[in-house]
Amino acid sequence: MGSVSGQTDDTIKRHIFLCATPTTAKCHTDGTGAEVWAHLKRRLRELGHGDPRTGIHRTKADCLRVCERGPTALVYPDQTWYHELTVEKMERIITEHLVGGKVVEEYVNPQPFLQIEKEQG
Repeated sequence: MGSVSGQTDDTIKRHIFLCATPTTAKCHTDGTGAEVWAHLKRRLRELGHGDPRTGIHRTKADCLRVCERGPTALVYPDQTWYHELTVEKMERIITEHLVGGKVVEEYVNPQPFLQIEKEQG
């Protein structure tokens, strides 16, 4: 399957979406998301993955609709949600998950939509 960029789905190994600029104070307000985003960009470049053609994509999101325990990130195709990110946690996610292919289980948010379900329930 092709895309506008000419890449095929099999050239995308991992794609991380990071909530770096929250739209609500319920997520995080201390600038941590911006710090984590800057670290992600810098480290991917340093590791030779600054160009998405290497198979690792990154997208900065304003909101992933998980408004607690932020900053949060979602990694595809694994559908892995990470929460309460810091630069230190992101470093492990970069090296172990994005590059190494192994989920960092201790940072996983297994129920990212629990608060939304509680509010609607």
